[in-house]
Amino acid sequence: MNNIERGAGILCHISSLPGKYGIGTLGKEAYEFADFLKKCHVKYWQILPLVQTGFGDSPYQSVCCNSGNPYFIDLEALRDEGLLDDEELATCELPSGPVDYPALYKTRYTILRLAYARFNIKEKEFADFVASGEFDDYAVFMSLKTRYNDTFDCFPDAYKYTENLAISEFRDSVYKSDYCFWLFLQFVFRKQWKKLKEYVNSLGIKIIGDIPLYVAYDSSDVWGHPELFRLDEELHPTAVAGVPPDYFSKTGQLWGNPLYNWEAMSADGYRWWVNRIKNASELYDVLRIDHFRGLDRYYAIPMGSATAEVGEWLDGPKEKLFDTIKKELGDIPIIAEDLGVLDSGVIKLRLKTGYPGMKILLFAFDGKQSNSYLPVNMEENSVAYTGTHDNNTAVGFLNGMSVAQFRTFKKRLRAALETEGVPYPFVTKQQTGRALCVCALASPARLAIIPIQDLLGLGDDCRMNTPSVPKGNWRFRLTEQPSRFHAAIMRKITLHFNR
Repeated sequence: MNNIERGAGILCHISSLPGKYGIGTLGKEAYEFADFLKKCHVKYWQILPLVQTGFGDSPYQSVCCNSGNPYFIDLEALRDEGLLDDEELATCELPSGPVDYPALYKTRYTILRLAYARFNIKEKEFADFVASGEFDDYAVFMSLKTRYNDTFDCFPDAYKYTENLAISEFRDSVYKSDYCFWLFLQFVFRKQWKKLKEYVNSLGIKIIGDIPLYVAYDSSDVWGHPELFRLDEELHPTAVAGVPPDYFSKTGQLWGNPLYNWEAMSADGYRWWVNRIKNASELYDVLRIDHFRGLDRYYAIPMGSATAEVGEWLDGPKEKLFDTIKKELGDIPIIAEDLGVLDSGVIKLRLKTGYPGMKILLFAFDGKQSNSYLPVNMEENSVAYTGTHDNNTAVGFLNGMSVAQFRTFKKRLRAALETEGVPYPFVTKQQTGRALCVCALASPARLAIIPIQDLLGLGDDCRMNTPSVPKGNWRFRLTEQPSRFHAAIMRKITLHFNR
């Protein structure tokens, strides 16, 4: 199964960790959560993309696909390095509860610039990081956005079209004020993430990271490599990404991301993708590729469309991309997010690559015995979830049912558990949500992942994302670390099913 060991895991993004600075960070709360996972006896911690978010605060809309989110930087570690003091840290404290992104945007970069002002940019380790050029496009791009406060297609033409001399002169003019500041953020993030990952791995836990299929239009990726995307002469997309009408939306999902120019990518040996996967494999132990089906065939929506109802399916790179990645990088453990509208092509591609697909229990109990999400129909080479970050929580999902619907759901869930040989009593919606967790771990799937909201029995006010709803997402946060009681529950289930 693509180098993925049988086990159980918990899904909780870094942003959802508790703490007093308005958003989860790579600080002590992340280490405490890792300790909680150890008590659960799970082998995996799944997170969402670590990237610096852009429009809508979504980790699936980043200014740079290889970046780290500066909001996740541990400010107390900067204090310990002498770059901040306690009084300055106190100004960054925010109320517990959901992430307040506007408040973060107003305050966090100010304190990070203060830390940068005290940092020695001639320090060898940082100088080597700058010299590597890994984040050059990102640093120039963010420096331009700092100056012009607009999307890159509105930059002056010399910068919009990345004329070498103009870019070089601009970089020199803002080298210390902005360029190195943005590099400082990525340098600090990488150091802190490496330290956290080493700690998590030392506990016998692997990190599952997420790679969005698409990148944001207003990103250093598109600005720095426009030839790799389907853009017109003005560098505007000719068509954009999304999916047709489905379970989540009657009018489809209009994501708006630019589409790849797969012919151009193929011509240079998929170098951009190979570098992206290499970078991700250094950050994570296992990669989950979001919207995997778009690599077989992708949905192209005409630019300017109001909905995703009209579009066309076009061929992606298929197995050629993965053959190249394997040749260049070897066997990278990968999970294929193969949800949504599927056809024989994407199923064939997943089987060819050998990557496990995903099975969502919230979708399993529609009464159809052929439902591929039912545990009895799951193959071992798959990953079972109660739900994902795009679904309601299990309890929230159950709360939306009528009395009759809930009664039917319980009957079907009991039948599934009995088929797996698991007599598990449940009556209330909270108990039923936990029974779904048991069902996931009892399934034949090699890997079972439980969102932290479902382990804790939280309702729909703790949902992470509602697809096709542009506001109010990605805000869920724990108010405190999960209890020993919940660790004991997860440990008991994990050990019982030999995970």
